[in-house]
Amino acid sequence: MSVNGTGSKQAGYREQALKLFPWVCGRCGRDFAGKQLRELTVHHKDHNHHNNPVDGSNWELLCIYCHDNEHQRQLEADAHGSIKRDEHVSSTYNAFADLAKLLEQKK
Repeated sequence: MSVNGTGSKQAGYREQALKLFPWVCGRCGRDFAGKQLRELTVHHKDHNHHNNPVDGSNWELLCIYCHDNEHQRQLEADAHGSIKRDEHVSSTYNAFADLAKLLEQKK
């Protein structure tokens, strides 16, 4: 089965991304569960919706607000032309940053 599955492309890679990543917005750090999960979207880091590697390396989960903000920033950068965007910058939030330390403390 391909990453995109047999349904729509978006549903396929969203489903895959939700299996790979914690349900946390990569920008604001908001946690998602239950009915709120529908507000978590898949953002393509390189802005190419056809680039869907199986390992999810081109995806990040963003809430609908941060996702809209990211695309608005891209539109503004493109409109001004002189503003360069760094396509390699992704989230600085790491939901599991101290996990290893916490697990060590429990031993």
